Amino acid sequence: MKVIPNLKLPKKSPKILNSPPPNKSSCSKNNNNENLNETHFISLIHYCKNTHQLQQIHAQIIRQNLSSNSRIITQLISSASLRKSIDYALSVFSCFRGPNLYLFNALIRGLKENSCFEKSIGYFKLMLKMGVKPDRLTYPFVLKSLTALGEKGVGGSVHCEVLKMGLEYDVFVRVCLVEMYVKVELVDFALQLFDESPERNKAESVLLWNVAINGCCKTGQVSKALALFEEMPERNAGSWNTLLSGLLRNGEVDKAMELFDGMVEKNVVSWTCMIHGLTLNGLHQKALDLFFKMVEEGTKPNGLTVVSALSACAKTGALEAGRKIHENISNNRLHLNVAVGNALLDMYAKCGYIESAGLVFSGLKEKDIRTWSIMIWGWAIHGHVDKALRCFEQMRLAGIKPDGVSFLAVLTGCSHAGWVDQGLQIFDSMQRECSIEPTMKHYAVVVDLLGRAGRLDEGFKFIESMPLEPDYVIWGALFSACRAHKNIEMAKVASQKLLQLDPKHAGGHVFLSNVYAGAGRWDDVERVRSSMKNKNIDKDPGWSSMEVDGQLHTFVAGDNAHTRKQEIYSKLEEIIMGAKQHGYMPETEWVLHNIDEEEKEGALGSHSEKLALAFGLISTGPGEIIMIVKNLRVCGDCHSLMKYVSKISQRVIVLRDIKRFHHFKDGVCSCKDYW
Repeated sequence: MKVIPNLKLPKKSPKILNSPPPNKSSCSKNNNNENLNETHFISLIHYCKNTHQLQQIHAQIIRQNLSSNSRIITQLISSASLRKSIDYALSVFSCFRGPNLYLFNALIRGLKENSCFEKSIGYFKLMLKMGVKPDRLTYPFVLKSLTALGEKGVGGSVHCEVLKMGLEYDVFVRVCLVEMYVKVELVDFALQLFDESPERNKAESVLLWNVAINGCCKTGQVSKALALFEEMPERNAGSWNTLLSGLLRNGEVDKAMELFDGMVEKNVVSWTCMIHGLTLNGLHQKALDLFFKMVEEGTKPNGLTVVSALSACAKTGALEAGRKIHENISNNRLHLNVAVGNALLDMYAKCGYIESAGLVFSGLKEKDIRTWSIMIWGWAIHGHVDKALRCFEQMRLAGIKPDGVSFLAVLTGCSHAGWVDQGLQIFDSMQRECSIEPTMKHYAVVVDLLGRAGRLDEGFKFIESMPLEPDYVIWGALFSACRAHKNIEMAKVASQKLLQLDPKHAGGHVFLSNVYAGAGRWDDVERVRSSMKNKNIDKDPGWSSMEVDGQLHTFVAGDNAHTRKQEIYSKLEEIIMGAKQHGYMPETEWVLHNIDEEEKEGALGSHSEKLALAFGLISTGPGEIIMIVKNLRVCGDCHSLMKYVSKISQRVIVLRDIKRFHHFKDGVCSCKDYW
């Protein structure tokens, strides 16, 4: 076995090794030689670059009869763990006779840091069984492993052992105990432990305060978290970021912004906390504004920052902002890891540019099951079911086993395209070929698949044969199909089921009201709506938004709040008149009120997606794609008008509703009117 090439000791090491031994007894000489060899090999281990080099050194250690030297073997285990070679570390440990405290500590820590939490606890138990006494360096990693496993009971037992060992006031151990109780959702115990901590512990550890603040925020005790923050003898960046994150998790956006603005030094974590928190609170435009302010002020985003910002773009359809973020990724040479790649892919798919998503997908070097699922879903919701199925097969050929999400994506594509038989075959293959139990979402897609195709009786029988109790989404899918195919009797059954499942949910009442309105039973409509009013049940308001010059503009039905409202309504009147000249007829059945036809046309004319369309036409140049996002399903009349407008204006209009994308071009929609 050759000694590793190109591996040099520090400059002083050779002098030590080559120095003449002092004039002592032969026993002393042997001890000195062993100590020098020990120093030599530990230095070599520290200078290793990979596991292969470690194994070469290990061979030399064995040849030098030093495999029983616990200091060398401890370093070998630590180094192997650090290089993610945990199996090698375990084999080194198993070959050592009579392992001591240091070897156990190195292995328990290495297993924890390689996410082998159960094995870490297992070796801790072995340590106790062999009579090796744990110390202050053992318990923190045992507690962290228990935290990761969510082991509340065992955590309490280890806490008792800590007390018996007299280590409860060690700062590192105490922080890990408080953190464990916070993360296993026993926050009261955590805060009690913090309150009982000696002042010495509190003065020595900022981290102890940070963990307690996080615990308060986790249980919604925002006032106490703020009070602890004010009491802290010393703060670090983590203190500010912990409180920021906690405030935003509890919806305290104004307090978080005030705290953020007051920070003297903001690091990338601070910015990321704010951007992610604003997105969680639905303030997507503010999140994007903050991201670009961060870049402008010279703070380089990390992967988490980029993922949060791209998520805000995806939820709002902010393509222009998404493209700028993509450009920032390229300019800063940010590593396109799986998480960033998936976020970028999702952004393009949800912003209406499925071809750009396809290009990103092709260029990704790292793909996981979620990457494939996003791409399949993207093709599906854009109406390209053939490409969705092809992508699904390519995933399987690449050796990646489909999961429930990828099956749901491809089934959705079949439903949108009306590929009923193909969809049913795929659904059957979930259990037969992949041993995946369908969830309620999979059953709902099959009901939707059958319902859209008008196979209502099959859909109803399918629901009755389900092994799961049908939920709100299942009956909602059947109701929508009944309404589309004007099956009033079955729609009533579905609507009653919805009301039984959730009497206070607005959807069930609206569904039932719509059934009666469709049948012209206006007294029943009024009765249902009065019931909603008496029970304080409100229908979710519809809105539509579009991005122009990097800013989102949001509209609701009958909106008069926009600064350009006169231009918008004037343009809307113009396009409706022009569409009528080309054969457009307002589909007044979509207005489910007992009012005359003229009033119904007026109600249709102020739908939020129409206002967004008119704004898009006056705010963008010729040839630019108009991209609209709607939070509900587009109504049939708006869908019809957009087909006419796309032909008259020679503009491509892309509308994303709650179900899918509609690409309007030259008077035709990509959904082929099957939606």
